[in-house]
Amino acid sequence: MYASALEQNLSNPGACRIRAVIGAIRPCMSKMQTTSRSRFTLGERDFIRRELDMFFSMLPTVAEGFQLKTWRGGPNAGKPKVSPTAGGLVERGLMRLDTSQRLPRLFFTEAGLAELRAMMADGRLADPKKFAHVRQELGIDPID
Repeated sequence: MYASALEQNLSNPGACRIRAVIGAIRPCMSKMQTTSRSRFTLGERDFIRRELDMFFSMLPTVAEGFQLKTWRGGPNAGKPKVSPTAGGLVERGLMRLDTSQRLPRLFFTEAGLAELRAMMADGRLADPKKFAHVRQELGIDPID
């Protein structure tokens, strides 16, 4: 009788723990979606969060792009220093490199902006309070 009552109560969130304790054979399945809609890799999400986080009490904008450093000497003198993570974003067409200004910058493409919106809309991937300025710029949250 106890086992049949347990089987009927499988939708209970604590049922997985109960079945694990009594040694039930069937595995527990979570109804929560574990995959995110963002195609950014873990390293790319970290790179984007670092670039869009507060810097010396200034909130950066997506429209300004990500400023890159340049090589000062050697065979690459004057060329932008592109990290492997940023290079991957450029190769995949999610960002573009603009060298027309004095300091080179990375800008999101249309596909990259769509992915950034998906990332910022998911509170698990980007803290809604910390990145409220980005969420407002992308039109996810209303402007106060």
